[in-house]
Amino acid sequence: MDINKEITIYDIAEQLKVSPATVSRGLKGDPSISKKTTNRINEMAIKMGYRANHNARNLRQQQTKTIGVIIHEMNSTFITSVLSGIEKVTTEAGYDLIIAHSAESCVREAANAKNLFNKRVDGLIASLSFDTTNLDHFKPFKEKNVPLIFFDRVEQNEEYPVIIIDNVKCGYQATQHLIEQGCKRILHITSNLQRNVYSERYKGYRNALNDNEIEFEDNYLLINDLSESAGIESAMKILAMNPLPDGVFITNDFVAAVCMQTLKKHGIKIPDDIAFVGFNNDAIGKLIEPSLTTIDYPGNHIGEIAAKNLIDHLKGTSNIEYSKVIIIKSDLIIRESSLKKGL
Repeated sequence: MDINKEITIYDIAEQLKVSPATVSRGLKGDPSISKKTTNRINEMAIKMGYRANHNARNLRQQQTKTIGVIIHEMNSTFITSVLSGIEKVTTEAGYDLIIAHSAESCVREAANAKNLFNKRVDGLIASLSFDTTNLDHFKPFKEKNVPLIFFDRVEQNEEYPVIIIDNVKCGYQATQHLIEQGCKRILHITSNLQRNVYSERYKGYRNALNDNEIEFEDNYLLINDLSESAGIESAMKILAMNPLPDGVFITNDFVAAVCMQTLKKHGIKIPDDIAFVGFNNDAIGKLIEPSLTTIDYPGNHIGEIAAKNLIDHLKGTSNIEYSKVIIIKSDLIIRESSLKKGL
């Protein structure tokens, strides 16, 4: 026998001198086939190295039992927690995941979307890249009634459901907390304001300043990526300021941690000289010294909600509303890095 040949039910039927239909029913545990015959079929299948062709079966049933996921970055505690939540729900429901990475590129995101569409995923969960300006590459999913849910980085319109937190409120909370600690020169370090998450957090920051009659200064807004080098560059820009800001709100915990560590190496005391608030509630926030005040971003819960809505739609127990906006609760977690006035 050719060891490279894929074994089929016809090969098993030939060995056992039974019909292929009998083999097929036996492998499925059909009660119409005797237990003795079923055992013979399964033993021969194992012996011959038979593998069930689930893809062919699923395609006959107009499904692949796979869910596609498009993420914009891999090196993120938040994204990892979202994937964990998605995986928990989809595994329990008997679905596999195909995960694609856009690496913050709309071009790559579009290629990923096309690839997943051609693989006939039953549904798609996606978070947009930095430079995505329209959703044209997702239209084939809607045209073929393939359910699609966006999370975190989204475009809010009436075409697709989204799962988000109230980023404006969170930006306001973070800034208001620094103001309540006595900060008046509050620097905001963020990323591409084309994306909803960063533009909305910035809006919350500006609203809090305005409500407390603190004038916004252009040089107190630093826009960069979310890399380690961005944290170092931000710290060096802070050190060059005169006077120094007395509070910093950064929309990413990792960048906040790097920025804090760099400032500490140059003699800045935190929070005495500069108070810090981050965003995401990443594990690094508990490990650095002082521990980082942050906004909790419940990625695991977001992933579970996204997957559950998709699976329920596929099972027919509920329908996805294409204009639906699901807002997940998120809170300020106060730690040492922002407490100028102490507890």
